[in-house]
Amino acid sequence: MTSPFAPSASIPGTGHISVCLLPPSTPHLTTLSYTYPLKLISPTHPSQRAILIFLLSYGGGLVSGDAITLSADVLANARLALVTQGSTKVFKARSPDVVSTQTLNVRVEAGAALCLLPDPVQPFAGSVYEQRQVFRVNAATASLLVLDWVSEGRTARGERWDFRSWRGKNEVWTLEEPARLLLRDNVILDGDEQSPLHQITGEPLKSRMDKLSIFGTLIVRGPLFTTLASFLLEEFLALPRVGSGSRNWHSETSPTADEKRASRHKREQADGILWTAAAVRGFVIVKIGARSVEGARNWMREMVGEVVEREFGEGSLLCLR
Repeated sequence: MTSPFAPSASIPGTGHISVCLLPPSTPHLTTLSYTYPLKLISPTHPSQRAILIFLLSYGGGLVSGDAITLSADVLANARLALVTQGSTKVFKARSPDVVSTQTLNVRVEAGAALCLLPDPVQPFAGSVYEQRQVFRVNAATASLLVLDWVSEGRTARGERWDFRSWRGKNEVWTLEEPARLLLRDNVILDGDEQSPLHQITGEPLKSRMDKLSIFGTLIVRGPLFTTLASFLLEEFLALPRVGSGSRNWHSETSPTADEKRASRHKREQADGILWTAAAVRGFVIVKIGARSVEGARNWMREMVGEVVEREFGEGSLLCLR
């Protein structure tokens, strides 16, 4: 029987977001569209300083072979916060060559800002996942705060880095033509026993991760986050160094700040936090690993929470609660 309805032109798993700033300073969501299995929700109140969007998927995760493609335009002087309501679960692949993918393309215009703080991706045993996030920004005045992290899997079921493959790539390009590549960060976690690294080391991925439960990357750039970027670099420089005792004498801070720092260092040690920070071509890049997901959340909230809540609203910190 012939369907009376016209064939759909929609592509499964695609979505688009566009936000702008209306006079005098009201954030406005101009476009919000999506198709199954992607779902987007905006609970933004008109009085908020940024548009808040929840990224969801039906069923709470990506089934083998699912492909999600999301694009967003953050127009001049607008602010967009992208969050999730829980970890993105990646289910077991039907076969090693069936990949679940997520692609994010974002344009951030002059004076605009993007805050991307999702929950960690949680790849299940036997899963295969690839993620690519491309940000095209106004080189002079756009601001970015991007967190990209992955956990070891379902610990309640004894999973510890038992997925086949997890690949994540973040790129930042100039919005102005000709486009210039400003940053490329690529993470490959290969748990396949046939992988070249496994063949060389003879060690499974869980051994190479050295008891870490989570690994992540934080990317910071732009005038909105200048103070945060400086703070992260200063705190990294103040970490105790081998052979230097408990204090880093390059740090010049007040006694109160030293007490807070010493207290955080103790918590970092208790939670097995390992982190590093570097300034790269106008960015500050932070790499972090932790023995527990909760420990990583607490650390991240302490480091970026105050700035994010002030500039984007409390809802933007949902993944760090």
